[in-house]
Amino acid sequence: MIRVFKHYVPHAVVILGVLDTLLLLIAGEAGWILRAWQIDIAVGATTARVPQLLSFALPLETAMVAVGAYGPRSLQSLRFATARIFVAVSLGVLILSVIYFAVPGLTLWRSNLAYAMLFAVPLLIFVRVLLGRMLGSRAFRRRIVVLGAGARAERLKALAAEHNASFAVVGFVAMSDGEPSIPEAIRRGAIYNLADHVVMLNASEVVLALEERRNALPLKDLLRIKTTGVLVSDFASFLERETGRIDLKTVNPSWLIFSDGFSSGRLFSSISKRLFDIAASLLLLTIALPVIVVTAIAIKIESRGPAFYRQRRVGLFNQGFDILKLRSMRQDAEIAGQAVWAAEDDPRITRVGRFIRKVRIDELPQCWSVLKGEMSFVGPRPERPQFVEDLERELPFYAERHMVKPGITGWAQINYPYGASVEDARHKLEYDLYYAKNYSPFLDLLILLQTLRVVLWPEGAR
Repeated sequence: MIRVFKHYVPHAVVILGVLDTLLLLIAGEAGWILRAWQIDIAVGATTARVPQLLSFALPLETAMVAVGAYGPRSLQSLRFATARIFVAVSLGVLILSVIYFAVPGLTLWRSNLAYAMLFAVPLLIFVRVLLGRMLGSRAFRRRIVVLGAGARAERLKALAAEHNASFAVVGFVAMSDGEPSIPEAIRRGAIYNLADHVVMLNASEVVLALEERRNALPLKDLLRIKTTGVLVSDFASFLERETGRIDLKTVNPSWLIFSDGFSSGRLFSSISKRLFDIAASLLLLTIALPVIVVTAIAIKIESRGPAFYRQRRVGLFNQGFDILKLRSMRQDAEIAGQAVWAAEDDPRITRVGRFIRKVRIDELPQCWSVLKGEMSFVGPRPERPQFVEDLERELPFYAERHMVKPGITGWAQINYPYGASVEDARHKLEYDLYYAKNYSPFLDLLILLQTLRVVLWPEGAR
């Protein structure tokens, strides 16, 4: 994987993204040449229209990221990838239309754009036909050796067997930390020099997956492996990098304290995040006002009660605040204010409510909380005080998610469906802790783009 501003991106995704950008530039140039030939004008030097070509390629590449064209399923299924490409190109047309209207001199002519789009779609599909299987093959996976042969090693073995895995386990070494449960594991005593063994397997990384580290940590072996140039990772850090979440079953307070991250409080990050929140919330409230008004009318027509409702939530540093939402449930959904988890096909949800939940329209009034500074656009979802009290008792490190400002969308929202139980809350907490630990403006941008995918293809909305 390649680390970009503290967030890891698989090599296959980076390679495909670079190829797509080059192909979009080629498509833009081909569209220009074809149109120039049709109207019989000189083509001219490519360097003279670099800004125009970039204004074509970059918005389309952004749309590809936003619709999930680089997700695991897109790398595995040509049919799935093709559908996402068509959606991305359609979205790109809208973006380019806005750019053309705002800055006409920065874009290609509309006829050039039409031809460029026609060239772009087959080129993007062709590169996936050509490289799709190769990008998902073992040739692009990092080779790792696992020190350990117990339950943790079994988890790595299962993770490596997944289609979207970015690594392949080339060897297991059973250490003196318990009885091995992986048959193919080689006992440490049968290996004369572990560093030579790792080099001979052409491994680029060694993962320490011991069940019990006290009096079992092979310091001499790890030092020799490290000095050969092979990366040495502990189990929790490896899982964090590969899964995009912090595994609650393996981390402990000392790991969280001494590992890198949790820098969201730095002055520059905080100022830039707040400035973005103010500008974006003002813009979105202005644009979405007609949608909010129409939805409010529809809610009033369908069911009795107010179109908007306020609900108490827990925010930054466990401070309570009220969020404003469009009502999607019956007015009597909660008796005596008792908080209840939303269920799949929840009968309390109205017909209008079911639709606005799927497309997230009910969340739009929360932009007011963002403007006031109680929330951010990106961050962990704020929970009800009753749920927070229960979850802090049952889940370790749950209180730590309140060390960052809550958000309308977040890393957990784009990676995990709607949570309606303690177990769901556990999984979402793992993603929330990853976000809090690895926050950067780049990760915020990635989450905002990917939120469009969640809106277009709702999964788990209740």
